[in-house]
Parts: sequence; structure tokens; C-alpha cells
Amino acid sequence: METSRRSVLKAGLASSAAVAGLASLTTPTTAAATPIPQDPFTLGVASGDPWPDGFVLWTRLAIDPLAENGLGGMPSRSYAVQWQVAGDARFHHVVRSGVAVARPEHAHSVHVTIEGLRPGREYWYRFRVDGRASRVGRALTAPARGTTPRELAMSFVSCSQFEHGWFTAYRRLAEDRPDLVLHLGDYQYEYTKNTYVAPGGNVRDHDGPETTTLASYRQRHAQYKSDLDLQAAHAVAPWLVVWDDHEVDNNWADEIPEKPEEGFLERRAAAFQAYYENMPLRATSKPRGIDMQLYRRVKWGELATFHMLDTRQYRDDQGCGDGYKDCPAAVDPKRSITGGRQEKWLIDGFRRSEARWDVLGQQVFFAQRDNTEGPVKLTSMDAWDGYVASRDRITRGWVDARVRNPVVLTGDVHAHWASDLKLDYADPASRTVGSELVCSSISTGGNGSDSASGSHPWLRWNPHLRFQNNLRGYVNTTITRESLVADFRCVRAVQSKDADVFTRAQFTIEDRNPGLHQTADTPPAAAFRTATAPDTIAWETERP
Repeated sequence: METSRRSVLKAGLASSAAVAGLASLTTPTTAAATPIPQDPFTLGVASGDPWPDGFVLWTRLAIDPLAENGLGGMPSRSYAVQWQVAGDARFHHVVRSGVAVARPEHAHSVHVTIEGLRPGREYWYRFRVDGRASRVGRALTAPARGTTPRELAMSFVSCSQFEHGWFTAYRRLAEDRPDLVLHLGDYQYEYTKNTYVAPGGNVRDHDGPETTTLASYRQRHAQYKSDLDLQAAHAVAPWLVVWDDHEVDNNWADEIPEKPEEGFLERRAAAFQAYYENMPLRATSKPRGIDMQLYRRVKWGELATFHMLDTRQYRDDQGCGDGYKDCPAAVDPKRSITGGRQEKWLIDGFRRSEARWDVLGQQVFFAQRDNTEGPVKLTSMDAWDGYVASRDRITRGWVDARVRNPVVLTGDVHAHWASDLKLDYADPASRTVGSELVCSSISTGGNGSDSASGSHPWLRWNPHLRFQNNLRGYVNTTITRESLVADFRCVRAVQSKDADVFTRAQFTIEDRNPGLHQTADTPPAAAFRTATAPDTIAWETERP
């Protein structure tokens, strides 16, 4: 990597402290003992789970994000944190304000549920403690129930690994200024993985120590949250978040770790607590020991309903072990990736839906993806292919409910994919009943590489798979009454700081016409941007 990631991180934290200062915001008197000696808002701010009358605000105090005890270098005392919500970026029209308490037992995290706002509106928010102010964040309320907005700009992302590259894709996403962001898992990784050159010139991957304790999960989240590009993406719009495996342990399944491990349930509880402490989630998602209610439903008026799924906490263990297998357990009708209760909740939601678009925000590849040509089917036991009956029940659930436009959004696989969804993947001529859009990673896997559209060999014997690209990036969507347009955004490289972004391919899904229609195919040489408009996120540093 061109520059030390840690040195840039520290420089960025210092510069963010220099721009914070909101003189119009006063803090209630607190004890004079143990004042905060420097900027405590080094982890940024965030909003999430928007409803028609509000959203959740989040921040976490930390003066030393990488402190080994996971508490961000904060003194062991509570702090009164004042918050404000305004109708303008300069806070001339403050509409809500109050005080929350950041407590050491919660790693000085703050979750504020804002209510009483007007639906379908843009708002700005900020925090202040001990005379020090946070950056400004932008949030939106969902449209009113029974209304159908003209459009929604929604982006979705997954898989950021700190050691593999810069989080430039997060910065580019912030510059695209979406209204809503979905994070579909692997927000952070429970291990460090560094590539180095071994004697003889061979490249080797080295796995560092795994994250297993509450202190280390808190520290790992703080390491990621300290990244200024990630902070920009959080500050630009409200997020809907769900986890995948690496927030806890690679390929975990319910109460079963990837490898035999004593004390896994204690580790799971610690990971859940740290995840909640570091995400803009409502109190309904606050963990209770080894349980955490993460699947939930968010409506964007009558335009779209987002069914956010949890495919880790309730799944049966992977059949025949992990990896690509021809495994009898994969078709066992008793097995489930969602668990029975969540499956019923989802199908009931299909039956009651009045939305133009029903969107499933979830973690692992949904469509069948056979990785070998010929009669033997080899599929991933960690994806929906390892739970075929579960996938069939949910697909038939939206078909039987006559869901108008079902769309599945996916992360996990570190590459862009797009696919048509079928009831019968063995018959290429069977009708298409939905669409799947898969985002690449933010950084996991390093730079990746470009390839000609349609060149991936798996597309030949999986004709429902329509697109694949191995560059890093995210997906922007524009959702209207008539269509959902998906732009597969790619960064040229993640091991070079501040790389450009471009749209590699565009697909359109038309209302009441399931399936993907490619509307753009742009090789990198024809599309790299030359500059970033300086005013796209100017509100970020505006101060009264």
C-alpha cells in the first residue's frame, strides 16, 4: 500500500478534530472532574432505521479508538451528550433537541430515537459534549404511509476489510448522495489478514489473532469506524444494517462456530453487544445475551418495503461442511437458513404487502450458482444453495402472494453479480419470478480485476446469471413507480488511495416484468472520472 494506513488514520482524526466547533450548542453542566482532554467524536456519527416520523441517531465517544481495552481511551464515567436535529444544514431551524447519557458499560455509545418529525423530509443532526462538537450528519424520514414518492435513491454495500485496501468506495458512495444505504454484512472482520512476500518471493497470507472478547470486538469496530471515508458514508444518509458472518466468526451458524471452540456462546454474546453499540439500531434490536432481534421491516411509503433478513442467527449448520459440494443435506426439506419463525414473518409480510417493490436485504447468494459444468451440481453450502427447500418456500411465498416486484439484494461474495430468479433452475426456459442484485466488496480481496461482460465461465452453465465483475465497489439504485435501475459502481483500485469510480454496468427491472434488462455496459477505459465535484457533500463541513 502506498501510505501507512495507520498514519493516515491518525492524521485524519487530528484534522476532523480541528473542524469541529459549534458555538451555538450548549452542554448541561457536568462534573468538573475528568474532562475530556481531546476530540471524543473520532468515530463519527450515524443515523438509521428511518420511519415516517423519525430515525435513530448514533455516536460513540472515543479519544483513542485503538485502545486495547476497547473503551476508546475514555475515562470510566458517564457523560451527558447533547443532540440537535434541524431542518437545515446550518441549524438555523432546530426542530428537536435533548440530552443522552454515554455510559462506560456501553462503551460510551449513544442511541437516540427521534420522533415527531415530518415524513419524507431531509434533516441534519449533530452532538456536543464537554464543549466539543461532532460533525454534522444528514438523515431522512420515510414517506408517510399511504403515499408513493416519485423516487428513492438507495445504495447497498457489504464486505470491508481494513487490511485489504482503502475504503474509497464509501467516500464515492457519499459523493453520490443516496437517500438510504443498506449494509448487508461483513461490516468488519473478526481477524486481520495481511499479505506479505515470503522468502523466495512467494506471496503468502498471514492471519492475525482473532477477535473473541468484548474488548477486542469493540476495538475492531472502532478501528473501522475511525476511517474517514466510512464516516462520510454514514453521515450522508440513514442506514439499514444487517450482519453476515464476520461480525462474529467466519461461517458461523446459530450456536455453531466454524471450528470447534470452547466458549463460543460467550463470544457470540460479546460480538452482538459490540455490534449494537456501534450501529444506528433501534432499542428493539438491543441484544439479550446470545439473542438479538435484527430482522425487521422498513417501509418507504407505498413505493418500497425493505424486508431486512438475518440468515446467520437461526440457520441450520452448513451441510457436509463448508465449501462447494454435491451434498444431500442441501435439499433436505427440514433445513432452513432463516429459521421457521423468520420464514413465517417474511411470507406473512409478502401477503400483506401493498408496496410497488418488495426488497429483501440479506447476506448470501440467493440464486442457484453451480460452479462446474456437467451433470454434477457443486454449489456453496454457506449460501441459499445449501438450503434449497428454504429458498423454494420463500420464492413460492412471494409468487403465491402475487408480490408485484420482488428483488433480492445480496453481499458476501466480493464481486458484482446480477441474476434472474427462478422456481426451477434446472429448466432455463422456466419463467423468471424475481431478480437478484449482488454488490461487490468495499475492499475485501484487494484490487480485484475487470473482465468483459459475460466472460465469466459460470454464466455459460448458469444462464439465469446475467452479469459478474470482480472489481470492488457498491450498487446504486433508483427506484420509481415504473422501474428499478441498478448502477454497478466500481473503483479502479483499493490499494491506491482516492481511486476514481465509474459505472461498469447498468440493469433495469421494469414494473410487473420480473427479470433483468441490461441498459449499459461500460469498460473502465471509457468511463473513469477525472474529478470529484467539490460541492457534492459541502454540507458536511458547513458550520454557523
